[in-house]
Amino acid sequence: MPAPSPQLLLADRIHRVHRSDGSEIEVLKGVSLELARGEFVTVMGPSGSGKSTLLHILSGLDLPTSGEVFLAGREIGRADEATRTRVRRENVGFVFQFFNLIPDLTVEENVILPLLIARRDPKREEDRVRRLLDALGLAPVRTRLPHTLSGGEMQRTSVARALVAEPPIVFADEPTGNLSTKAGEEIIAILRRAPREFAASVLLVTHNPRDAAAGDRVLFLKDGVLDPRFALKGPDLDASHVFRRLEELGI
Repeated sequence: MPAPSPQLLLADRIHRVHRSDGSEIEVLKGVSLELARGEFVTVMGPSGSGKSTLLHILSGLDLPTSGEVFLAGREIGRADEATRTRVRRENVGFVFQFFNLIPDLTVEENVILPLLIARRDPKREEDRVRRLLDALGLAPVRTRLPHTLSGGEMQRTSVARALVAEPPIVFADEPTGNLSTKAGEEIIAILRRAPREFAASVLLVTHNPRDAAAGDRVLFLKDGVLDPRFALKGPDLDASHVFRRLEELGI
């Protein structure tokens, strides 16, 4: 068994088997990865490749069939639900494809919801909440309800909600899938700023090569296998490199 990871996130030989009607489907096949503090890592793969299943296991929303997951120094791969919930609440922010905003709450009320769940007094953090809304361009719409917002504004609200409790890691699951190209680029740019401006490492799962190229490293998941030999990284990384690697892998 590996020692607790000095990395923010460590997955070691993760397997996930789905059982249905007497049959077994191996969704993840021995996946290992690490995420260091201050990193922006993307996991690229087509629909059905196991990306969302992997994200759910890494964040403690689901359990692996076998293997270990260390999140912020805690082993959560075999932890009970109460432990996983506590570790997740203290360390993780989420951004989902479909926003998941509370329709009867304003932008600001949606953003401060994680503070209330953590029993932190939003009044004591008004200045930081205001700076966060300003940084994400949400100050002009802070009192509006979600149904009056554009898709980009709704997703920026989701990102602000993910960051407000100052988690060390943000998991983003296809965050541009419901957005226009321009709005999607704005969201990726904000997530790219998160390690530097908000001290939040980012793990993004996506099937979009342009989004993937924003990462410091791009990992490729195919048929439940994540082979480190195919990873991309470096200062010259762009969407064309991701496209070529997808062609090489037949994805």
